[in-house]
Amino acid sequence: MSSTTGQVIRCKAAVSWEAGKPLVMEEVEVAPPQKMEVRVKILFTSLCHTDVYFWEAKGQTPLFPRIFGHEAGGIVESVGEGVTDLQPGDHVLPVFTGECKECRHCKSSESNMCDLLRINTDRGVMIEDNKPRFSKNGQPIYHFLGTSTFSEYTVVHVGCLAKINPAAPLDKVCVLSCGISTGLGATLNVAKPTKGSTVAIFGLGAVGLAAAEGARISGASRIIGVDLNPSRFDEAKKFGVTEFVNPKDYDKPVQEVLAEMTDGGVDRSVECTGNVNAMISAFECVHDGWGVAVLVGVPNKDDAFKTHPVNLLNERTLKGTFFGNYKPRSDIPSVVEKYMNKELELEKFVTHQVPFSEINKAFDYMLRGEGLRCIISMEN
Repeated sequence: MSSTTGQVIRCKAAVSWEAGKPLVMEEVEVAPPQKMEVRVKILFTSLCHTDVYFWEAKGQTPLFPRIFGHEAGGIVESVGEGVTDLQPGDHVLPVFTGECKECRHCKSSESNMCDLLRINTDRGVMIEDNKPRFSKNGQPIYHFLGTSTFSEYTVVHVGCLAKINPAAPLDKVCVLSCGISTGLGATLNVAKPTKGSTVAIFGLGAVGLAAAEGARISGASRIIGVDLNPSRFDEAKKFGVTEFVNPKDYDKPVQEVLAEMTDGGVDRSVECTGNVNAMISAFECVHDGWGVAVLVGVPNKDDAFKTHPVNLLNERTLKGTFFGNYKPRSDIPSVVEKYMNKELELEKFVTHQVPFSEINKAFDYMLRGEGLRCIISMEN
């Protein structure tokens, strides 16, 4: 790989020129990595709802042209000045948030919200010099979430790359760089259900099913899936979900339905929809004395969470989580090992596969609500 070190690489990238319009396959220039940066050859990437949200330019400052993509797996092509813990040939997962290892958050065992590299959806440039590494005929093309994996090569800050076991199949473990780890970690690291406990999962998309997978791994005896779409119920059985509740089937709040089903409330709940009413239900459905509710879904900016303070005084706990409380560099390699050890099943999250040239099909699947994760193979 060393023949391209220090050189501009020309490669294919799927460029978003304007909001909501199909991505266009272009030949772009990818500059060499600067200080504390790494250039990565992407082998597999996946489409996450966050890519679609920002591609549609809903509720944020639009920034185009841009290269989206943040769930991926690849191989280090070259490293910039100051990078010591990665070298060409290493297998890595780029992550939308980072771990500088120096700030208060990185030094705390309780936080993964790095001061330097925390998610920034508005930034379209590298933090070293406030410039993008992508261009076409001299025109800058902006980055997304510091990863921009819809390109055969990308440049990422070293703090946003998890070095993983080279034996791990990148077409499977690439899904761990965002949504699957978020849901899994919400259960394993934050809710922490005990063996034999009862867990409610609100929202049975990919993140919610990953939360259910965490409950299954933990040995929960009942995993209750709550979703307005009954067509998701069959699929969810593969992830350990044992019972289903559709709030539309009842004329009372779903938290009351769950309390009746579980002799006063579930032991743990994980909310993965971002709907503020589901968040309130997820909190109010946990048992007094020991119940813990974990919020994962991202709400609308004007939402307000309302509940009676007595729900807290009666010893219910409300928690939030970001990326499943995983530190990208320190923790994600061990999640990959869970897959390698067959504790964690990833194949069932992958419902579609397309070649890079057909990346717009992945957007079509997601816009139609079909499947969970679509893997995009860069090499065919």
